[in-house]
Amino acid sequence: MFSIFSFVGFTLLVAVIAWYSTRKTNENTAEGYYLGGRSLGAITIAGSLLLTNLSAEQIVGLNGQSFSEGILVMAWETLAAIAMVITAIWFLPKYMKKGITTIPEFIEGRFDEITKSILSILFLIAFGIVLLPTILYAGSKAFITMFELPETLGVSETAAYWICVWSIGLIGIIYAIYGGLKAVAVSDLVNAIGLLIGGLLIPYFGLIMISDDDSIVGGLSKLWVENQDKFDVTGDVTSSIPVGTIFTGMMIAQMYYWGTNQSILQRVFGAKSLAEGQKGVLLAAFVKFLIPVIVVLPGIIAYNMFGSELTDADASYPELVRRVLPGSLLGFFAAVLFGAILSSFNSLLNSSATLFGFDLYKKFFNKEAGELQTVKAGKRFGLGLAIVSMSIAPFIRYAPDGLFSYIQQALGSLSVPILAVVLVGILTKKVPAIGAKVALISGVIMYLISLLGLGPAMVSSAMEKAAAAGITDANQLEIIKAEAYPHFLHIMGILFVINVIVMLVIGAIKPKMDVYQPEVTEAIDTTPWKYATAVGILITLLVLSTYLIF
Repeated sequence: MFSIFSFVGFTLLVAVIAWYSTRKTNENTAEGYYLGGRSLGAITIAGSLLLTNLSAEQIVGLNGQSFSEGILVMAWETLAAIAMVITAIWFLPKYMKKGITTIPEFIEGRFDEITKSILSILFLIAFGIVLLPTILYAGSKAFITMFELPETLGVSETAAYWICVWSIGLIGIIYAIYGGLKAVAVSDLVNAIGLLIGGLLIPYFGLIMISDDDSIVGGLSKLWVENQDKFDVTGDVTSSIPVGTIFTGMMIAQMYYWGTNQSILQRVFGAKSLAEGQKGVLLAAFVKFLIPVIVVLPGIIAYNMFGSELTDADASYPELVRRVLPGSLLGFFAAVLFGAILSSFNSLLNSSATLFGFDLYKKFFNKEAGELQTVKAGKRFGLGLAIVSMSIAPFIRYAPDGLFSYIQQALGSLSVPILAVVLVGILTKKVPAIGAKVALISGVIMYLISLLGLGPAMVSSAMEKAAAAGITDANQLEIIKAEAYPHFLHIMGILFVINVIVMLVIGAIKPKMDVYQPEVTEAIDTTPWKYATAVGILITLLVLSTYLIF
């Protein structure tokens, strides 16, 4: 009973704080609804960035991978901090001096309207088919495991997934569609504080439980002694992150997500100044460096506790929560996790509404639309996209390689060409719009051919040869399978270089006649934070030191 009370109480508290903080913001204007009136401070931005990124799919998915593979998966978090530093110091000044609302709007200024529209559509596909459904699925999995919902509700596991997905989705719709960016950002900040507190409680109680002397130090010592293989960051060819991928596709994925992703950067575009935006991103980067304690360490604790007893790696985190957290705190943690799920879901829905209303509606549907009409059209589109994602989410449980791997592989088709176009757009002035269009379309097609066609065919051929040679050892077969075709992160790195070369070649053959000159729009104070570079270097050194230690 207390668990239910604490869950409902914390959830309502977040809603009340979000309402109170946004009651004076005019949500009927584009700037008010999409950018929170450009009034967000550094702490709010940092909290919103962390909660937009850190949700159930991160907590459940990464802990599931660390349960299987160990600390090497921390690369997804620690290397993100370096990407965030680059974003704060290099990308943000270029974006915010133009006073833009969306990344496609930036692309329109550099190339043309059609390129902007293609980019907006790619973002919306990524949100609707990959990110929104995985957030709903991961959150549902957490609640189903933590509270044993099929038994509690007397329904099948499939029915429990549908119930959870649609319950979370409907509540998220209310927040995102009717609250605007500021409501999302404020609720993000409150939930971020709760998630950091609740997230740290899990390894705390977990380490005490496995310890021989009921201490955190004793628990860490036991983990280190009994699970040495889990504390090696250099993944081999069969791992999800072979060490070489850190220098190829890993940083491509990170730079796409933190430097060009609309759902992330929209929080920063709502900053009251460039300096506040930079402070917010760098504060989030520092916390991101510490996040493996929440999204990696519990998976290793779960492995030490459950071992081969647990066959579903993605269930390791919620099962650990259920076993180690006192009943009096379970409701609070469930509320925090629920808030994190809503946060990411809300943020993506709000960004989807922004992209459709701002970049597509006025171009293709109603060129004379005013701000109120545009906002309403964005809300209606967000509602439709939410329903699509809620319909897809329950089927992700059948993905073969685990939740987090599914997310990263699926996003690769979009992240590679999008990052290539943005970078070439910033660094060159004569590459024409046709070069960007070719890169966006061919980049997606090449990646899908590689992932769904060429890769599986080459792996199948290698396995047939192994069978003909009489090879039956499971470990040897895994190595043969991994070596048959480059890892998807390597493929991302290769295709990124190809996309850039294609654009540069087109620029050399058919250069843009009117040389691009960036326009400066003083929507806010664009004076950089004077300590941004120093703080960024410090964060980068901290990340590199972690790799030297392990």
